[in-house]
Amino acid sequence: MSTDSPTGFRVWAVPGIGEVVAGDDLAKLIAAAEPTLRDGDVVLVTSKIVSKAEGRVLDAVDREAAIDAETVRVVARRGPLRIVENRQGLVMAAAGVDASNTPNGTVLLLPEDPDASARAVRDGLRAALGVEVGVLVTDTAGRPWRNGLTDIAIGAAGVRVLDDLRGGTDPHGNPLTATVVATADELAAAGDLVKGKTAGLPVAVVRGLAHTVRADDADDVPGAGARELVRSARDDMFRLGTSEAVREAVTQRRTVRAFTEEPVDPGAVRRAVAAAVTAPAPHHTTPWRFVLLESADSRLRLLDAMRDAWVADLRRDGKSPESIARRVRRGEVLRRAPYLVVPCLVTEGAHHYGHARRDAAEREMFVVAMGAGVQNFLVALAGERLGSAWVSSTMFCRDVVREVLGLPADWDPMGAVAIGHPAGEPKERPARETETFIEVR
Repeated sequence: MSTDSPTGFRVWAVPGIGEVVAGDDLAKLIAAAEPTLRDGDVVLVTSKIVSKAEGRVLDAVDREAAIDAETVRVVARRGPLRIVENRQGLVMAAAGVDASNTPNGTVLLLPEDPDASARAVRDGLRAALGVEVGVLVTDTAGRPWRNGLTDIAIGAAGVRVLDDLRGGTDPHGNPLTATVVATADELAAAGDLVKGKTAGLPVAVVRGLAHTVRADDADDVPGAGARELVRSARDDMFRLGTSEAVREAVTQRRTVRAFTEEPVDPGAVRRAVAAAVTAPAPHHTTPWRFVLLESADSRLRLLDAMRDAWVADLRRDGKSPESIARRVRRGEVLRRAPYLVVPCLVTEGAHHYGHARRDAAEREMFVVAMGAGVQNFLVALAGERLGSAWVSSTMFCRDVVREVLGLPADWDPMGAVAIGHPAGEPKERPARETETFIEVR
């Protein structure tokens, strides 16, 4: 059994692999080209030859159609360039569809299951040479915020792909709370230094880092495959490009009426207000005011006063006690929310024409600006991963709201926004055919 070097490691490219075609046994090719493999070595195999051996070569006059077929989700698009999530769960340019190192008129798709491909090579090397090695299937990718390309691991077998140092301490005794090293990607990048992109050397070996090789690579063992390197959607803070993120926040925003007890970050609400006040408004005015009800006492005082006013109105309308109780229950969404915001309209700066029609249109301009601000607010909350529900109730008892909250007489409450962390996945919105809402002249 080889041991790790106290001073470093060796990495070299394996010559003599030759051109790979569909049906080739990669393990036998590698074993013949590098028969001196030892226990603890890590074998790095470029995904291109895995794809060729597995017959993942596609006749494709239109590469874009092949990219479409391999795309699960568009992350960002700039002109002809697309960054997408592909069928393997990887986020990369063009879904990993490659038109290089393959005959004209064909493209290479990534292996169907890179982890399974790595296991097959590892098992084959064990059978051919009697060695316990780690195997990585590698591919070239760019990285956010960094220029240039590097190799990453897209498939793994017998390699500890992540080295979780959390819970330990650094040399100064400071606790490590977030350090998880992407060992497999570091190994892949080291191999790329000797394989190169144009040298025709698709396989490399790393020796001297036997601690990265694991004995058990069963499917059900955590960390056994390169999929462990793919960040989950919930933990991905940069899941979309800029324009895609805006579009996603708008189209995925839902009215949320059930919230968890998790507190709402006031800073997130203030960031949403900052987005709200970028909405268009007439005459260079700023007609938006947002009253943040951050204390339970302020929320209860307002909601109790509104309920009492509503019940009194319903009684004057002759509604039965049962009808009143039912209507009050329907309005309880605000009471269930851990955070409330009351948007208010201020028409300071409005023009007064002394003409009913023109004055009504003037107010409508301000109301439209208020609606744009509230929409910005709701979309920004969705971007903060907060659920929200706009409820119109404060508009029916504005005097009560102004009195309870101590607001100026010229502030018009324009509903209320319930905010919190959604208690579950929102319901799917029924599909809406865009053309239904369009008239072209």
